[in-house]
This record gives sequence, structure tokens and C-alpha cells, in this order.
Amino acid sequence: MDDALFETAPAAPAGGGTLAGNTHASAPLAVRMRPRTLDELVGQQHLLATGSPLRRLIEGDQPMSLLLWGPPGTGKTTIAAIVSGQTNRVFVEVSAVAAGVKEVRAAIDAARSRLVASGQETVLFVDEVHRFTKAQQDALLPGVENRWVTLVAATTENPFFSVISPLLSRSLLLTLEPLTDDDIRAVVDAALKDERGLGGAVTLDEDARDHLVRLAGGDARRSLTYLEAAAGAALSRGASGVEGGPVEIDLATTETAVDRAAVRYDRQGDQHYDVISAFIKSVRGSDVDAALHYLARMIEAGEDPRFIARRLVILASEDVGLAHPSGLTTAVAAAQAVQLIGMPEARLNLAQATIELALAPKSNSVIKAVDAAIADVRSGKIGAVPAHLRDAHYPGSKDLGHGTSYRYSHDEPFGIAEQQYAPDPVVDAEYYRPTALGAEAGFRERWERIRRRIRGR
Repeated sequence: MDDALFETAPAAPAGGGTLAGNTHASAPLAVRMRPRTLDELVGQQHLLATGSPLRRLIEGDQPMSLLLWGPPGTGKTTIAAIVSGQTNRVFVEVSAVAAGVKEVRAAIDAARSRLVASGQETVLFVDEVHRFTKAQQDALLPGVENRWVTLVAATTENPFFSVISPLLSRSLLLTLEPLTDDDIRAVVDAALKDERGLGGAVTLDEDARDHLVRLAGGDARRSLTYLEAAAGAALSRGASGVEGGPVEIDLATTETAVDRAAVRYDRQGDQHYDVISAFIKSVRGSDVDAALHYLARMIEAGEDPRFIARRLVILASEDVGLAHPSGLTTAVAAAQAVQLIGMPEARLNLAQATIELALAPKSNSVIKAVDAAIADVRSGKIGAVPAHLRDAHYPGSKDLGHGTSYRYSHDEPFGIAEQQYAPDPVVDAEYYRPTALGAEAGFRERWERIRRRIRGR
């Protein structure tokens, strides 16, 4: 058999989607613990509802092809195995890295022959289908269109950009979401107890569990890989919290086993607020190195990158402002990049915005200006809108004196007219007080000239 293909005989329904050869004791923990039924699948509740397409495919044995789009470790391969095992189909895996058009066609021809000869259907699983060329994806079309195979193709890339339209239109697109921290804890706890996993041979203290959850980053496979390494280290040490009881995996063992120090960070507690406070104050204080340190702590602790990005957007106006106007553009672009590409790559965008904002000249004149204006409004300094500024587009407005003495700025020298804009109670208010720092020095000079001309000084 070609190395690019991996084929198993159909598993009995009771066997779920477990792949042949992957149930032995030395198989990776993540493989041994692979869910066998939809009920064992953690997370993805939006795909598991009664009557959902995925349940109809598996429980109703309705043939259809699937495109599974989601981050690593969220269950794409598992779903393919469940489709195979619970529907009693043959499972064939084609490597998108190693297989060419020849291997794809061979897999489909074999599935067609099997269907004709015995009525046995085939699940053709293609992982990382976005790595296939257009020609390789084209080779899948006859098998999908004629239902010689039930295609289950998995991708971490946006399929609307990476999968050809004919294949996309012939498949049902299912989007998988990153697993939550609670989902990862459930995966870890199941592996500790299940006989397919560690079978109660070890326990995990709470600090070590939190560390594994943070490192997993929503990836179930990664959490089990780290758990297996930590369990191996603990068992080799032979330490036990209770005489004759299971060996305990503590935080120190976990840190050593996965070669990653635990970051003391509680996303709902003091560390969350203390570190983000230190981060903002370091950027405001122009200490790039300190700002990057706190950024790294938040990234390593699994802080929501969208939260970091939002704080940078706020800081760009609150602490940098018009001293460096492009800082807001950079911060907003970083926030958009976080949404577009996600972590870990978005760490670069967050770091770039952090460095630029830390090095930029600083001004808090924007927040002082708007807060001063708001304070006056709240204290009742409102007043009537001057008559010449009021709406004059309806019949009778001129009789009320609305707009009659308004001076059109574009008709005036330098495009600036001498007239009153603010209501009487705040006619002499000076909210915006620009600094002489960075680009705001130019704004300061310009605003002083404009203000004198507007107010006839």
C-alpha cells in the first residue's frame, strides 16, 4: 500500500471511530483518548444538537461530504473517525502533504470498486486539505459528486480562500470553535480516570491542571500530550501524596516535563488587573522593554489577545493622542489583525503596536479635552444653539431667524469665518489644550491661529 494512504477495515459500531493499530498501550495518550462517539466529543455543542447535519450523517447514516474548518486540536480528525466507525464505513486517510493526484484517484477508484462489489461505503479523510493544489482538489470531485466516497476534509485555513468552489459547493461546511478552558479541563480529567488513558495511576494538583490548561490554548491534543509527559515524569520519580495511592503530578513536575515555566496569572483575579495595569503604565512611561515583558507574560498566560488589543486602542487616544496621530491607526490595525489571524502569529502585531506606542511622544490632551466638555454638560452648561447655526432647511425657518446670519466658512479668507459657534454659557471655554510634544506641536500652533480668527482676536 502506498505510504500516502492510510486505510483501515471498518470498525464495529461498538468500537466507535477508533482507528486500527491505535489502541495499543504505547499509542500516544491523545490517540488512545480519541472520542469514539459524538457523546464523548468535548466542545462543539453547536454541531451536536439533535437533528444537526453531523448527527444526521452519523446517526441517520445519510451520505454527505464535510469540510471541517477550525483550529488544531478541536476534533476534526476525531469527527472523521466517528463518521467512519459509527456508520460502519471503511476509513481511508490521504495525506495532503505526501499524496499527489495519482494517490487521490487510486483511493477513489478503490472506494468505487468496494462500493460496487460489496456495497461497503468509504470515508475518505483529507487532513490539511488547503495544502492540496487545485489539480489535487479537482481529483476529489468525481468521488464526491457521485458519492463513491464520503469526503471529510479538514483545514485550519479559511476554506473560502483555500478550497476550490466546486468542492466547497458539494460539501457541508462545519466550523469548529476553539475549546474553552472548561472543555480542556474535562478532557484532562477524563484522561486521568479512563482506562484507555492513565486509569487513575496519577492525580493532578490544581496548579498543575491550571498550567496545562493555559498551555493547551484550546487544543485538546496539546493538553493530552503535555499531560502524558508530566505523568511520565511523575511516575518515573515515583512520588506519591498518599502511601500506596496514585502518584501526584505537581506544578514543579509539570514545568519540568513540558519545559515551560508556569506564569502566575489569573484571568479573573489580581494578576489580570495588576499585569495589564503595569503594561499600560509601561507604555505610557515609554519603557519599551518593560512593556514587552508584561505583554509576554499575558501572552504566555493565555490572556485573551482581543483584550490586550482593546487596551492598546484606548491607550492610543488616551496617552498618545495627537502627539502621534498614526498610533491610533496602528492600534486599530493590530486589533483587526488579532481578529483576522489569531494567535500565535498575532503576537507580532501586538508587539509592533506596543513598541510604536511606547516610543511615541505622549499627550493626554484628548482625554482631558473631552472629559472637560462632558463635565460642563453634566453641570448644566448647555445653552441654546446660536440662531445662525440652527437648521434652516424647512419653510418658515428664516422667519425665526435661523441661519440668516450664518457665514459659510468656504467663502471666507483661509476658509475660516469669524462667528460664534459655542452656546453662550461656554462661549469662552478652552477644552482642548494641545501640548508641544511630537506632532501635536503643529496642532497647537494651528489651533491658536484658528481660535484667534474665529473669535475675532
